Formats: sequence, C-alpha cells, structure tokens
Amino acid sequence: MQRQSARGSEATIRTPRSTDGAKVWALIGDTASLDDNSLYCNLLQATHFASTCAIAEQDDKVVGWVSGYIPPEEPDTYFVWQVCVSDAARGQGLGRRLIGNVLVRPACRSVTTLKCTITHDNEPSWGLFTAIARKLDAQMRQVEMFDRHAHFEDRHDSEYAVSIGPFQPDKVTALTSA
Repeated sequence: MQRQSARGSEATIRTPRSTDGAKVWALIGDTASLDDNSLYCNLLQATHFASTCAIAEQDDKVVGWVSGYIPPEEPDTYFVWQVCVSDAARGQGLGRRLIGNVLVRPACRSVTTLKCTITHDNEPSWGLFTAIARKLDAQMRQVEMFDRHAHFEDRHDSEYAVSIGPFQPDKVTALTSA
C-alpha cells in the first residue's frame, strides 16, 4: 500500500496560530489511539504555548501536531504532551521532526532533557521516543508515573514517565531532517 504522502509534497512544519486550534482538535479526534483534549485546550496550546508546539501541513492539510511545554520547575526539560500524525503522513519521520522543530527554537535553548508519558501498549510512541534517544545519543529511562487504579480509577491505562537525556544541544538538529 502506498501512502498518500509518497505522492504529495513533503510536510512543512511551523509554529501554530490561534486559527489552528480547531484543525488540531479535529486531527486528534480522527486519531483513535489518542486521548481527546477540549477544543479550548488546543486553542490555548496554539496560543499560550505556541513557542513549544508545532504543526505540520502537507498539501494544504494539517497532518501533524506536537504539543509540549517547559515545566516551571525544570527549565532544562521539554515535556511532550501529545504527538499526532495523520495516517496520510505516517512514515516520514514527522513525529521526530515536529519535536526537533520545537527543540531548535529559542524557547528551548536551555533544554537538555526530553520527557513524556506513554502507556505500555503504545508501540508507535515507544518507537518514536526510542529513535529520538538514539539520534540524540542519550539515555532513555522509564518508570510508572500514573497508575491505572490509583490515578485513573481504571478508566485509563497506566502511564510511564519517559526521560531522555541529558543530551547535547548540538545533537538536536539530527531530529529535524526528513
């Protein structure tokens, strides 16, 4: 099966704008494996957190999104909240490129550690973050953070905290190439 992206142009990545919130919300809603956020949350991410989020477009369609932030108590850390790549754009390394695009921005100049949480069965995310750790030549560690029973009252699988780093800032550009 040939992916649509093989016939179309390469995705471009940019900082989100307020008008992107609804498009991001729809993209996430179309991806069954992702937890939904409210449209309002995506609007805030596209405005208040725009410097640490990125959007990918291909053939005039939103095909990728990464949201994240620098935790106030950890100025050397970029926490990835959510990565979403449409079916049409998979296989291009777009998730990695979205994260790399954010990490090379001035807002992330002090970042030497990447963090996220992943459920045990989310193979695409484990693959993405393992590949990122390899490209950054950094150690990847994991520990259970939010327990299915204690934190989610059995409504969600346990989330494992993943930490990649420390890494050298000059390694980040390896994430941005196609």
